[in-house]
Amino acid sequence: MKKILFFAFAALLLVSCSSSNKNGAKLSGAGATFPAPFYNIVFKSYSQTAGNNVTYGAVGSGGGIRSLKDKTVDFGATDVFLSDAELKDMGADIVHIPTAVGAVVLAYNLPNVTDLRLTAEVISDIYRGKITKWNDEKIKTLNPGITFPDKAITAVYRSDGSGTTFVFSDYMSKVNDNWKNEIGSGKSLKFPAGIAAKGNPGVAGIVAETEGSIGYIGSEYALALNITAASLQNSAGHFIKADTKSISAAANVDMPADTRLMITNSPNPEAYPISTFTWIIAYKEQGYNNRSENTAKSLSNLLSFVISKEGQDIAAKTHYAPLSPAALEKTQAIIKSMTFNGNPIVTE
Repeated sequence: MKKILFFAFAALLLVSCSSSNKNGAKLSGAGATFPAPFYNIVFKSYSQTAGNNVTYGAVGSGGGIRSLKDKTVDFGATDVFLSDAELKDMGADIVHIPTAVGAVVLAYNLPNVTDLRLTAEVISDIYRGKITKWNDEKIKTLNPGITFPDKAITAVYRSDGSGTTFVFSDYMSKVNDNWKNEIGSGKSLKFPAGIAAKGNPGVAGIVAETEGSIGYIGSEYALALNITAASLQNSAGHFIKADTKSISAAANVDMPADTRLMITNSPNPEAYPISTFTWIIAYKEQGYNNRSENTAKSLSNLLSFVISKEGQDIAAKTHYAPLSPAALEKTQAIIKSMTFNGNPIVTE
């Protein structure tokens, strides 16, 4: 049954969102697999409302950034904001549009174990090949009352350039020196132990089908495939599961005007520790590559729809936390700052 659910879910992510093309506008985007369940539905809803054709390729954050830089898509999507150096390399000003808040969870496949607790130290030991069996004393100490099997641990990680990997490794590098020194943080990393899979669907699929496995994935994939995820110890020492409440608690922060902010390892005692904003990125000046003003207006309308009440309701229904009012205010200002041939984009 899990296998059937996985392929059905993966197929959904590959379906392009489209509708009758009432005004001739066509938009394309590519990037993060992390928000793909949300984007596929919200883009389809926008298409049905506006009559535009919107397609999205869930190819990973790295692929989305490259595609936008190459100007082969109208927008990219990433779970990690572009650094100052990356922004300079894009050749023109880029805007970051936060669209929702999500979490990276440690999903695992261990029959009869439904409430696993993990710390950053144990996660680091697993991915560095120091803990290889589920009945390791460190795991048993964290989980009194659970009988663990003498079974090998299969750690699963991303093979592609991934914002999910960046968010996960950003957190781990903040809280565990061994991870920071031996693995580090980034979109693509060399892991000393485990097996690789492409995209969140790939990691989720392996975990769903492999007893004894553990992998980091977007929380919505674990929920959709009914894969159990661990409670993680946060900065206050509390073991927290990822849900809308704990993810929102992590996002309850002051956001800078450009919205570039990591919220991993939040000091909020109720926060899930590996939470993150996810962004759509686009060129601030839309009059490039002979683009039409109609296309620029359509993109502005799409972005506004994603952060509208209807769009944010869809985020909540697909297991993401909606943006806070303060974050929405700054996001709306960024969308309004976009231009076409130097002039503000006037939308309906």
